[in-house]
Amino acid sequence: MYTPPFFKQDRAASLKFAGERGFGTMCAFDGHKPVASPIPFYLTYAADGTPQAAFHVARHNPLLKLADGSASWLLAVNGPDAYVSPDWYVSPDQVPTWLYQSVHLSGPVRLLSEDELAVQIGTLSEKFESWLLPKKPWTSGKMTAGRLEALKKAIVGLVMTVEEVEGSFKLNQHKSDADFAAIANALGEGDADAKQISHLMRQTRPQIFTDQVFADDTNKLERSAP
Repeated sequence: MYTPPFFKQDRAASLKFAGERGFGTMCAFDGHKPVASPIPFYLTYAADGTPQAAFHVARHNPLLKLADGSASWLLAVNGPDAYVSPDWYVSPDQVPTWLYQSVHLSGPVRLLSEDELAVQIGTLSEKFESWLLPKKPWTSGKMTAGRLEALKKAIVGLVMTVEEVEGSFKLNQHKSDADFAAIANALGEGDADAKQISHLMRQTRPQIFTDQVFADDTNKLERSAP
């Protein structure tokens, strides 16, 4: 992934983002063309600390034929993204751009055994059910044994050994404080993704917005003074 130095994330931050997101696009090459599928996943770690991305796909998914344990696959994990208009900057001569969060994990993928798949199913559902608290988490124990076994036969578990981690969080880090604040404020009035990008920008340079609030309050007092 092409990543200018301003936007590059370290390994720990990239893995943290990917693990919390838990959803991405798994890509492989069949010798003629790319093959890809959107997948939920979770990160785990081997005894030596190597990250592993565990997931499963439908038994007829063409990715399965490519899981030979040696060829490197790519898992692209994206967060919120937002378009930026040049009109929003304080400085002149700007161009349109797009802000985003993205992490790429790559490495070989192998098949899981049936016992490993059973653990994966439980771990994966537990991860995402935890997002819905205080709802009582769903577990596979709510299903009849026959139905669960039938559904398990329709999927195959896989795990990627993550050998390379790349992260790019493009949040206008290379812009001046004035332009940075102007874009964050404009995005704060946008859709859900734009609001998330705005929030991330404010976390990156919180002092700008503290000073901005103080200045705005001061201006209001000066205008209201007799």
